[in-house]
Amino acid sequence: MIWLRPERTGRGPRPAHSRDSIAAAAIGIADAEGLDAVSMRRVAAALGAGTMSLYNYVPKKEHLLDLMLDAAAAEYRLPAEPSGDVRADLTELAHQQLAIFRRHPWVPALVLARPGIGPNALRYTDHFLAATAPTGLDGGTRMEAMALFNGFVCQFAQYEQTAAAGAKWQAELAGYLGRAAMSGDYPHLAQAFATAGPPADPDKAFDRTLHRVLSAVLAPAEEDRGP
Repeated sequence: MIWLRPERTGRGPRPAHSRDSIAAAAIGIADAEGLDAVSMRRVAAALGAGTMSLYNYVPKKEHLLDLMLDAAAAEYRLPAEPSGDVRADLTELAHQQLAIFRRHPWVPALVLARPGIGPNALRYTDHFLAATAPTGLDGGTRMEAMALFNGFVCQFAQYEQTAAAGAKWQAELAGYLGRAAMSGDYPHLAQAFATAGPPADPDKAFDRTLHRVLSAVLAPAEEDRGP
């Protein structure tokens, strides 16, 4: 993995590029055109470098993806220490994560397929574990809670992207579900639709659902509870 390789040996002339500059160029392409547009050739062109020369810095495409994820994780603004208010700390962390995903729409799918383990991602992990330490949950349970927490924010961001990109599909889906609810075959779906009210503001929906997710991830495991 890229994190086990030194960026430079210290011998020879100063490198013309760095992992940070290469990741930044790749992120610029992904933000503008999507992750599929990112290639070593495109990144080299953005940097004014030869394609083959970049392999001296980033040996393969998977390493480039790892660098991009960790560069995105560097955008978290984490305090030196958590406040001690677990819900407040995790709510702030979730808002920062969603903001990063909105700035970089390619990140959620990549995170779900290839979890980040670079220095900035580990800094985030360490902060999450510190923030949840007051719960008294063991380390393994808190790591599971982090996976559930991250998965929720990723999926919310992906749903936002789908809704924004597919207005026609959303209209067709609403019509289809409306007809299904009116058919009488799905009474509980019909009842849910009847009491759902108008579509919620995305930020309010995020906060409301986040509150429920936090209640779940911070609750003691069933086997840890007394009789």
